[in-house]
Amino acid sequence: MVDLFAGCGGLSLGLEQAGFTPWFVNEIVEQFANTYKTNHDLSDEHYFIGNIVTLNENIDEYKEILSDITLVCGGPPCQGFSMANRQRILDDPRNSLYKQYLIFLSHVRPQFFIMENVKGMMNKKDEIIQNFTEYLGIEYTYDYAVLKAQDFGVPQNRERFIMIGNRMGIPTREIFEEINKLKREPFVLRDALYGLPHLEAKKGKGQIGVEDINSGLTERDFEYPQTDFYHFINGDKVITKLYNHKNRYNNERDLEIFRRLPQGANSLHESIADIMPYKRRNDIFKDKYFKLDENQICKTITSHMKFDCNMYIHPWEARGLSPREAARIQTFPDDYVITGAQNMWYAQVGNAVPVKLAKAIGDGIMKFLQ
Repeated sequence: MVDLFAGCGGLSLGLEQAGFTPWFVNEIVEQFANTYKTNHDLSDEHYFIGNIVTLNENIDEYKEILSDITLVCGGPPCQGFSMANRQRILDDPRNSLYKQYLIFLSHVRPQFFIMENVKGMMNKKDEIIQNFTEYLGIEYTYDYAVLKAQDFGVPQNRERFIMIGNRMGIPTREIFEEINKLKREPFVLRDALYGLPHLEAKKGKGQIGVEDINSGLTERDFEYPQTDFYHFINGDKVITKLYNHKNRYNNERDLEIFRRLPQGANSLHESIADIMPYKRRNDIFKDKYFKLDENQICKTITSHMKFDCNMYIHPWEARGLSPREAARIQTFPDDYVITGAQNMWYAQVGNAVPVKLAKAIGDGIMKFLQ
């Protein structure tokens, strides 16, 4: 398989768990690609770290490595999908990477492809089918759905537009029917957080690279509790290391807000009325602070966490979620190492496709390959 806009590798990893072999990877951010490389045994010639525009312009150089590809997957960033936007999708410069995804598919012509994106793309589904037909012709058949990650066990509220196409003569609706057979009850937030070490706020502001056992470490020895959730994300692997479980600095006011808020409460809660810093704009900042409820699925993990975790307050500790906790909520296995700067750990995890959602999609396609 080929993964375009691969990020740190959530979509790839789920498809790999379904039986696909990562073969060629494109990612423009070197730091994200380094995480992918750290967790995969794939030589450098199988990566193109740079703009997909440049890749498409030089596609002939990769003709041999890109021959006989079973699956291409990717989620091109798109800011121009809106019912209010009357121009054609392909004419909106904000959707240039979507166009490049189509160009790549037209060159490689895989047996199957997956496009993953924001659920708002459903508003333009007919036009999207037209775009794919323009670039790929009538050899391919397509179908689409908005899939909810929580329907596949993921302890998170996350909805994504998924489009699948193939040139194998398979009615694509049947692939989605196989995917839907894999639905199950979601785990809840408590399942994802259970058993991880206690963390406190980092004492000093701006202390990059300074670590201690209280605020967390990039890597440490750790024995995980063997829960159902542990086996859901890790299988039968015995994992003895804990990665990326670190807290960031928070000022005293924020820590007091974290302590006072009950689970499920936001910035408007009476318990913090006397210290809430945005009173005049409560209507805008009602979710500036939000304390997660351990008995519910988590709100959507996003890359905004790289700025702060005030909207992701830990349900029983006075802090935000750690990058490892966010990765668990995204159903990354515990031995998946996120590289780079700590704030960018959050960005990588937040941009990823939940691994177990990706696995369900891969399992659905694999039924027809088998």
